[in-house]
Amino acid sequence: MTDSFSRSLLRSRRLRAGLVLATASLALAALTGCSPAATPSASGSSTPSASASASPTATPTPTPTPAGAAVTLTCDQLLTPDDVYAFNPNYGTAPGFTATSATAKTALSYQGLACGLLNQTSGEIIEISVALPNPVLMTTLTDKAIASSNPVPTYGATPVSGFFTTKGGNGEAQVFTEKYWVTFSSPVFGEPGDAEQLMSAALSHLQ
Repeated sequence: MTDSFSRSLLRSRRLRAGLVLATASLALAALTGCSPAATPSASGSSTPSASASASPTATPTPTPTPAGAAVTLTCDQLLTPDDVYAFNPNYGTAPGFTATSATAKTALSYQGLACGLLNQTSGEIIEISVALPNPVLMTTLTDKAIASSNPVPTYGATPVSGFFTTKGGNGEAQVFTEKYWVTFSSPVFGEPGDAEQLMSAALSHLQ
């Protein structure tokens, strides 16, 4: 009786121990299964934004402006003493000459040359000027002459363009060659032909 009871008690203890061990194993397994998996943090490096490439700036084209090149001739080279004498022996270089005509002043403002011839008897002055305009200035001066003067074909053949007008009692002759602008202004020029001989002589020295 005692041995039978002892064996039953022993089996009961072993069964309880097995149940406890199984329960503990299940609990451990449950805890392990419930642990959240570590989520790897995103380590993607940021892509640098492409720097905006500077678009090339267009260089502005300078606007052409009126200008003149320096005239290197002297008054005696533009009209020699022989040229002046052939025109009228009474004329010679005007001492202390200062340009007063608009055309001569304009020529001087663009590095041109202005000369004066004095009539030794009457005291009348012939103003002569020559300039080397750039294309912009040449166009401006030619357009002005066309608008304010009359064409004179006898001053020269193409590409020479001649003009004549009277202003304030002065006759004004102008000639445009491919390079030069030549003017004569004086009260002694009443018509285009009065300036023709001097104009022809001056143009012959500008070839």
